Amino acid sequence: MKKLIYRTIISSLFILFVVIVYISTIGIKTDKFNNQIISQIKNIEPNLEIKINDVSAKLNIFDLTLEAKTVGTNLKLRNKIIKLESIKSKISIDSLVKKKFALSEISISTKSILLKDLIGFIRLHLKDPKLFIAEQFVNNGYIVATLKLEFDEFGKMKDNYEVNGLVNNGGILILNRELNELNFNFQITDGKFKFTDIDLLFNNKKIFLPKLDVNKHENEFLVSGKLKGKKLNFDKKELGNLIDNIFLKKNLKEISFNLESDFNFKLGQNFKIKDHDIKSEINLNYLKISNFLKLKKIFPKIKDDLILENQKLNFVYNKKGINLTGSGKVFLQNIPDMIEYKISNKNKQLVFNSNLIISDNPFIIDLINFEKKEKSKLNLNFKGRFKNKKLFLQEISVSENKNKLIVKNLDLSEDYKINDISYIQIDFVDKEEFTNKLEVKKNEKNYNIVGDSLNINKIITEFLNTKNNDKQKILNKNFSLIFDIKEIYLDKNNITYNLGGSIILKKDKISELNLAAEFLNNEKINFTIKTSDKGEKITTLFSNEAKPLVDRYKFINGFEEGKLDFYSIKNNEVSKSTLKLYDFKLKEIPTLTKILTLASLQGIADLLSGEGIRFNDFEMKFSNKDNLMTIDEIYAIGPAISLLMEGYVEKDNLISLRGTLVPATTINKTISSIPLLGDILVGKKTGEGVFGVSFKIKGPPKNLETTVNPIKTLTPRFITRTLEKIKKN
Repeated sequence: MKKLIYRTIISSLFILFVVIVYISTIGIKTDKFNNQIISQIKNIEPNLEIKINDVSAKLNIFDLTLEAKTVGTNLKLRNKIIKLESIKSKISIDSLVKKKFALSEISISTKSILLKDLIGFIRLHLKDPKLFIAEQFVNNGYIVATLKLEFDEFGKMKDNYEVNGLVNNGGILILNRELNELNFNFQITDGKFKFTDIDLLFNNKKIFLPKLDVNKHENEFLVSGKLKGKKLNFDKKELGNLIDNIFLKKNLKEISFNLESDFNFKLGQNFKIKDHDIKSEINLNYLKISNFLKLKKIFPKIKDDLILENQKLNFVYNKKGINLTGSGKVFLQNIPDMIEYKISNKNKQLVFNSNLIISDNPFIIDLINFEKKEKSKLNLNFKGRFKNKKLFLQEISVSENKNKLIVKNLDLSEDYKINDISYIQIDFVDKEEFTNKLEVKKNEKNYNIVGDSLNINKIITEFLNTKNNDKQKILNKNFSLIFDIKEIYLDKNNITYNLGGSIILKKDKISELNLAAEFLNNEKINFTIKTSDKGEKITTLFSNEAKPLVDRYKFINGFEEGKLDFYSIKNNEVSKSTLKLYDFKLKEIPTLTKILTLASLQGIADLLSGEGIRFNDFEMKFSNKDNLMTIDEIYAIGPAISLLMEGYVEKDNLISLRGTLVPATTINKTISSIPLLGDILVGKKTGEGVFGVSFKIKGPPKNLETTVNPIKTLTPRFITRTLEKIKKN
């Protein structure tokens, strides 16, 4: 009997074991749970239509639940269908026994469906306008998703839902920019969104986001993530479609870079971004931009395009502002230089500090005759700020070995005119091997220019060759310059000492000027400009040594000795001037040599080409307006020849002169002093028997044509001017 009982128990246990194993591994099919599953799905949306096939159930012996599964079911809502892969659920055995609600968990998995279809399906249930907006932005793509829901013992859905899935080959339109081939995994729980392994194409450029987290906090979303991009190349056409900045749209031609970025920000209900914090490391491989810098006078070999290469950038953007640091190669000229920079933008103010290191390229400041040595290293530093369209340069410095140039506190207006400046230091040896050493210091409204030495060779040349109308307006205030410089180099051979005086500037023009200096032999040079009550500008220049000024006119190669006296009055952009030279000598003037040769005055021509021809007096009366110089009279008298000329000169275009040349002026002087004979020359027969030459000079400056005609009778004008000079002397 006992054996029978034991066998029965063992058999029952074995059968039970087999049943448990079967249910646990193979499972059973039943429709007993269909209604509960349908009921719970309809709790989500009452209008959902769903038909569940037989459910396969398996026993989970560890938590005493049944795991039910059905496949091939579809959800239908107002004629929109979502195809499901499966519905899985957990059924509590304890709840079944106690006849309570037994469904504790349900999992719904979709097949691969169009993303646009899913959004449209959800919109039928949720009337959120953001879903409508999302539907408009989504172009294509497929999604596979699994929805997990948990229920309490009363059948109420808990808040700990979870949605997992992936999106493949998606397309989204954002700010008129299309993102293609969008792929990512996602996990959505109550108030939390996690996206991983996001990759996409932006303008056919690969962008990768390892992660993107979105957490809901009250009425805001906290967004954080990482972004990576490699070999992001954009040409001018692509850039034109991407950027709205007018300057960049016009000038930026090409860019290539790698990017790694960490970001986080808050997103409000109106999609407004705030409390952003972006940190990026950028490898700028290549950037080409049209060269908007008009700096050929500083960088003689400057290129049409500015190119940056191999730039290492660190970019930080948060509520405090923007900070950018970087360094790398820059092609301003033929050979790359190095550049370092720090830029920050906060409180609507751009602060910058940049340093350009020039090694193998030229760098010049022509006006002060500064030129970088060929193999030396030069640092050009700019430090300042930009606010309200105004530029303030705290410091500009140029340093090369012992050479240095410093400008401090340069305040510029909106149109980049100088409002103020506090200090300038010049301490360098120029390309003519002259030492330039001085300081400009602000003293209330004036500036004191004090120093040991300054080479003004280039400054004089620039002043003589530039019309007033051509001079760039750079000043935005009135002030005075007060000079005290020990040595002034006019050129390689001429030095003046103890330059003193002042210049008063009003409305960017010289109103008053009074400068004086001395040559080595105590000879004087004085330069003045006065403005009359009528607004006339009166200029005078006197120098006991004329050569340093006359030598600047290259067509006169052999000017020696002499004094210079210049007077000019300017009114309404028209100036009338008189230039006088006394007791000087000329040689090697090609045009005059040609006139003498054509007039068969070879002896005088040889003298001009040799030791030179002396003149007692030279006087030129002329007027200037725009590019036209009208010469009323040029008169020169000397022991060998005398000249009388008139004509005009169009700057850099045309020269037209006509005149009379008379040799042996000394002989004519002697004749004219004889009683009665002088009366004959000037009076009745107007100089019959006296020899002279008329000539014409005309053509472009580099291709002048000269014609000569001998004459026997001089004009009364020539004779009168000669006798006036003789009488004066």
